[in-house]
Amino acid sequence: MTQFIIICVYLALLLILGVVTSRMFKGTAADYFLASRGIGSFLLLMSLFGTTMTAFALVGSTGESFREGIGVYGMMASWSGIVHSACFFLVGIKLWSFGKRFGYTTQIEFFRDRFESDKLGIVLFPILVGLIVPYLLIGVMAAGVTIERSTGGAFPNIFAGHGVGPAAIPAGAIPFWLGSAGICLVVLIYVFFGGVRGTAWANAFQTIVFIVLGIVTFSVISDKLGGAKAATEMVLKDNPHVMRRTVREDDPLTRYHGDQKVYQKKMTAWESKPEDERGPKPDEVHKPEGISPLHFLSYMFIPLSVGMFPHIFQHWLTAKSAKSFKLSVIAHPLLIMLVWVPCVLIGAWATSAVIEGKPVIPYGFSNPNAVLVKMVSTLTSDGLGGLLTAGILAAIMSSLDSQFLCIGSMFTNDIVAHYAGRDRFTDQQKVLCGRVFVVLIVAGTYALAQLRPGSVFTLGVWCFSGFASLFPLVFAAVYWKRATRAGAYACVLTAAACWWWLFAKSGYGAGAQFLFMGMMPVATIVGASTAALILVSLATKPPSAETVERFFPRRK
Repeated sequence: MTQFIIICVYLALLLILGVVTSRMFKGTAADYFLASRGIGSFLLLMSLFGTTMTAFALVGSTGESFREGIGVYGMMASWSGIVHSACFFLVGIKLWSFGKRFGYTTQIEFFRDRFESDKLGIVLFPILVGLIVPYLLIGVMAAGVTIERSTGGAFPNIFAGHGVGPAAIPAGAIPFWLGSAGICLVVLIYVFFGGVRGTAWANAFQTIVFIVLGIVTFSVISDKLGGAKAATEMVLKDNPHVMRRTVREDDPLTRYHGDQKVYQKKMTAWESKPEDERGPKPDEVHKPEGISPLHFLSYMFIPLSVGMFPHIFQHWLTAKSAKSFKLSVIAHPLLIMLVWVPCVLIGAWATSAVIEGKPVIPYGFSNPNAVLVKMVSTLTSDGLGGLLTAGILAAIMSSLDSQFLCIGSMFTNDIVAHYAGRDRFTDQQKVLCGRVFVVLIVAGTYALAQLRPGSVFTLGVWCFSGFASLFPLVFAAVYWKRATRAGAYACVLTAAACWWWLFAKSGYGAGAQFLFMGMMPVATIVGASTAALILVSLATKPPSAETVERFFPRRK
């Protein structure tokens, strides 16, 4: 009940913040979707970092570290810190300047003008929305799991427990469907009324919350396990492969941290059976297979997705000036390290953590999305556990809000206003249209989330891979004069076809460790889309002189 009360207080504070920021709303579409292009350095940093640090970074990284070891930091966080800042500097500032000069509100408006094609928006819109929906699912699913795992016993007379074994949900826990609904509703309310300014302030507040609470909780968990050195030594003793990038043949077959007597009984029973009836050994459940240098390097393509995220593009356009980007370029990698390091270490420690002779994460625990919450609820007090749960929800909602808002902006500006005629609608009607579409997207995402379609980490990787495959389009649009309309279509369609083919080949995301030619699928997709863009552009008529002069003016 303590954790439940803290969560409710936190959500109430967010709603109050939404009400306060809504009073700054000027009533115009430019203010609702772009905050009148008046966001300064600090708010821009908080918005960009809060938007990129999703449930994937907190819940997903902890779960993947538990499954695969600390190598997840090198695969994702280290590359992200470098590539994200490079994208902000090389792409973000350029797009901001185009947006300010030509009045763009969305990516599609820019691509239509740059590639002289009205119909390019019709192709891009469903692809971008289709890739954002899995991103939204990551947040909604993680929010539901977090609340469900942290509120066990709160309402034992209302909600029954369910499940068996280590992953069972105790009686009284707020069920997944209700917790995820509550988060969707809170985000919807402050996005609905506050627009991008409300989102920016909420992101700043939530980013500070999850960074501070994350550091405090990491310190408490470390202390509970006897300090970081002792916690790491437990892993090195019982599951050394978790602390290495590769796995030796003499490593244990699994992270077994249960009662050794129970284990021996299971082995005795297994050995007493005839060979054709034995099945797998009791401890043969999962063994990290290591990662090749080529596999590791292919992860560098995934962070390129930040250059094509529609919600990041929208935040770039809110900047007051080009100087507003300076703080984000410098500080973003440092903040990534500050968040990812504790999460990855907690996931690694969870494989071997033992308190009073009992493992914190029981043998057979099969839900990586719940590892972080399980560690927090077991090793911290109810009060601190509630605060960290609020911190996790802060990271989740700081991404959901921007994504919901950008979809509403794209639908309003790229579909309704563009094809019906911009002069047919007042600013108030455009804002209303955006709000209605946001409501529909929130409802649809919530419904899909109830199916729980996979792990947060795996879903995130496929989602980011899709956006990364379109990065050649935006990079060429900004830097290559010779990129043509036909080349843009070839890039988009090739990326979509390759992504879907490999996604289907992986069992629609069921294969968590799916590789293609020894690399992450994103490497192949980016290579294919880049080749299509270059070859078709060179084989077709160059853009008009007017377009080239508009986007690549000659210096006088």
